[in-house]
Amino acid sequence: MRWSGWRAKAPFKDSIAPKVLAVVDAALSGLGADPDPECWVVWGDDPRSRYMLFVPTASGLVVVNVRVSVPGEGPRTGGKVVRWSRVQLGELAVEIQGGHRLVTFQVEAQVLNGADATADAIAVFAQVLFAAVDGRPAPVAAKGPTAAKTKTGKAAGTRSGTAATPARKLAAPKGSPS
Repeated sequence: MRWSGWRAKAPFKDSIAPKVLAVVDAALSGLGADPDPECWVVWGDDPRSRYMLFVPTASGLVVVNVRVSVPGEGPRTGGKVVRWSRVQLGELAVEIQGGHRLVTFQVEAQVLNGADATADAIAVFAQVLFAAVDGRPAPVAAKGPTAAKTKTGKAAGTRSGTAATPARKLAAPKGSPS
């Protein structure tokens, strides 16, 4: 899901106030992410005060920590780019019973878990990260309907014809077939 989609379903509107978005967008831009990147947001225990974004980019996984309101200072972000060779990923685990799915996945010490539609989204995000770490293009399921080609050969619903997934332009390591 794009950052704009996450903002639309934020649990608290103060978490995405214009002052907060200004520092988040500046951090994303400074770390090389698109203006409206594909990402995962970990709202955490108290999204009124802090949350975290994971943004896959060609350089690595952008991790941005957001503090909504620092007393006397206002909103604050801190971020880094974790090179793909250093990204810590856990196993993707699924449990299915009675038509319901439960998925658990760990990325950079954060546990993502959810049921049904959220489980599906976590599984797709995990597959995108696995592909990025391996230097492969994102799986077709991760690209979704917006990756369909138009008559011009560009991906529909994307900017400048880029693929709809964050792992779209990961370069293969030198000397490997691409």
